[in-house]
Amino acid sequence: MARRWRDIGVLAGLLFAVNVVARLIIHFGFDGDDTAADRVSLGMFVLIGVILAVLAFVWGRRRPLGEWSADVAGTVLVAMLLTVLVGPLLVGDSPFAGGAGTFFAQIWLYLGAALAGTLVGYLVATALGLDHRSQGLKRYAELKAAKPRKVVRR
Repeated sequence: MARRWRDIGVLAGLLFAVNVVARLIIHFGFDGDDTAADRVSLGMFVLIGVILAVLAFVWGRRRPLGEWSADVAGTVLVAMLLTVLVGPLLVGDSPFAGGAGTFFAQIWLYLGAALAGTLVGYLVATALGLDHRSQGLKRYAELKAAKPRKVVRR
């Protein structure tokens, strides 16, 4: 159980670090250039989606969907709260500096990128037959095919 919480904490920290790096790049490199800032933000959301896609692919192979999806949901929730509430403070802004629309847009974009990445990773694993359930069904089919059929006498 301790390892499970450690994995969640490390992943949330990694997702938050991606956001911090993107914010620092925008703050120091492109201050005032909205087009470049939008591109860096888009890159950040794509990177978050890719990280979660790889994670869903790897965890989907090892553990049942119900077990790892709760971990990913908790991780995304913690990382999103850190990103939206703490991230702006690191570059000297207020979380609500852009108004309520910007605040909630960040939440929806983050959740959208996380959901899309997780779905892509798990669907690729499922399509390739590498997810936990498919592997269990494959083992069951191999076990049933290996046993000779019993002859019933009448």
